[in-house]
Amino acid sequence: MEWTDMALTGLIWALEILAIAIPIALSVAYITYAERRVIGLMQVRKGCNRVGPLGLLQPLADGLKLFLKETIIPAKSNKILFVAAPVMALVPALVAFAVVPFGETTLFGLWDTAHVMAIAHLNVGILYILAISSLAIYGVLMAGWSSNSKYALIASVRATCQMISYEISMGFALVCVLMLAGSMDLSVIVNAQKGGFWHWYIIPLFPMFLVYFISGCAETNRTPFDLVEGEAELVAGHIVEYSGMWFATFSLAEYGAMILISLLTSILFMGGWDAPIPALDFIPGTVWLLLKTSFFIFVFIWFRATFPRFRYDQMMRLGWKVFLPWTLAWIAVLGLFTYAGELNSSLTILSDMIGYYQPWRS
Repeated sequence: MEWTDMALTGLIWALEILAIAIPIALSVAYITYAERRVIGLMQVRKGCNRVGPLGLLQPLADGLKLFLKETIIPAKSNKILFVAAPVMALVPALVAFAVVPFGETTLFGLWDTAHVMAIAHLNVGILYILAISSLAIYGVLMAGWSSNSKYALIASVRATCQMISYEISMGFALVCVLMLAGSMDLSVIVNAQKGGFWHWYIIPLFPMFLVYFISGCAETNRTPFDLVEGEAELVAGHIVEYSGMWFATFSLAEYGAMILISLLTSILFMGGWDAPIPALDFIPGTVWLLLKTSFFIFVFIWFRATFPRFRYDQMMRLGWKVFLPWTLAWIAVLGLFTYAGELNSSLTILSDMIGYYQPWRS
């Protein structure tokens, strides 16, 4: 019986992994299609529309083309690190999804209580995501250094400075969410926002929402923060020497990280799988989460079609001189509002205002 239980548990885990990994891989493929079509519409042109009806087979054609291309390793590169770099960039982007909840389910009534739809339900989910996602920088750094190219090396150093700068701001923005929810568990954070859009953390934490999402654009090297791949100065940045499926792996990592940032923004600030108003609760929660995530992915694409690239000094200034002081100030304001009533009874109204969003205080 014990072996049967272990086999059943292993099968459930395998199905959970496949249920998340396969849709993510397909989503990455078709986000590239959506990006080309949306940007085409914004620039008053058609976009890709030749392969299949409405161009829907274009991602499959691109994947086949990259799969058949020759992969070339530069003669004077560090071959082990050169091959390991794309894997090191991709794995953290995918492994981080292990703790992301996609909703709650009773499995068609088989369970008495709703279970969180996640591969691993950790009570320190945010800490896990911060730790894992910060490893992606090593893939970029390894790619730049191992290529034995000055363009790739400069780009990887740029990427290191950029990701460290904006990870700090993202971390402090998350501290504000933790101060309201009182937990690092992502499902607890979603449940703390139940009851309608007026409970969502985007209302009291709107500046932190902006900091988190814009920093997410910088973390994923998306426009207008794509200085790592600045064509005018660095040809193609840290991936200049890569071709074939290794090049595609870096692209997969970038779009995977973009989906992750969009998912987390929906969960942390927009109520996750909860409906905007209770009257719409009959629509499955996972549908709401995917709709919110799709909106933020669209905003990523919108940014690319709208904004010019920052200068490097402007990008660093935004991270260190604007976002960092802004997040620290907001943490101080939240702390003051939370304990204002204990400091002075006349300030109880401030404590009650922020306490509306802090279920742990009730």
